[in-house]
Amino acid sequence: MKNFLHPDKEFLFNEVLFENRNKNYGAYVLRNEEGNILMKSVFIGIAFIGAISLTPLIINSFEAPPIIDESFGPYDITPIDELPEIIPEVKPPVTPPQIVKVNTVSLELPTPTKDSKNQTPPKSVKDIENANIGPVDVIGDPPTTVYVPINVGPPAVIPQTQIVKPVDNSPVINVDIEAEFNGGINAFRNKVVQNFDTDSFNGTGDLMKTTVTFIVEKDGTISGIKAEGENNKFNREAENTIKNIKGKWNPAKLKGQNVRSYFKFPISMQFE
Repeated sequence: MKNFLHPDKEFLFNEVLFENRNKNYGAYVLRNEEGNILMKSVFIGIAFIGAISLTPLIINSFEAPPIIDESFGPYDITPIDELPEIIPEVKPPVTPPQIVKVNTVSLELPTPTKDSKNQTPPKSVKDIENANIGPVDVIGDPPTTVYVPINVGPPAVIPQTQIVKPVDNSPVINVDIEAEFNGGINAFRNKVVQNFDTDSFNGTGDLMKTTVTFIVEKDGTISGIKAEGENNKFNREAENTIKNIKGKWNPAKLKGQNVRSYFKFPISMQFE
């Protein structure tokens, strides 16, 4: 490696080497300026590397600061306390229930054998008095009976149902005001005589009688017409005659109310 701190020795070597030669030749000049060129190259290289290294810093210094979006509101950077350590709960071990032996007696009948002395006798009343009945005999504590009283509440209140009396719509016999035909009883009698068909009875010379009973309804109509007499043919003609008479009746009254009532109308005719 060349020592750039002692250029004089290098210069003397070049003078001796190029003595009596053309010093304007390029090699002479290059050898004399070699140190300077190397020094310049070193500094230029260091400067180039430094410029490359500083270029990002210079570019970042001219960049715009980052935009912070505060649309979500201010940020809370308060430190959060650490959650306490959760210690699992230690459950005590489950103790199995103590099995209590209950005094139990088997009621199986003994098997009969030829030797009656060695035969097992049946259980007595004393043996089964304080014991439960089971498939095998177990010696233990007598069974306990737990009595649970029945919770009897107050007696149920049965609502009283009001008995609705049926409406008596049967015809009334005794009334305050009798039923009456519009126009009077004489007008009704004249209508019966005028509408009665006597063609079947003329020439007999008989006196025929019948009594027609019917019901005068609350609305003034009549129903249940029935004639009772000795001659059935005369009875039927009397019923048809009264049934076909046009006109209304004034119903009977009892205590100021219209009621159904019976009405009897006798008919008597003499035929020549």
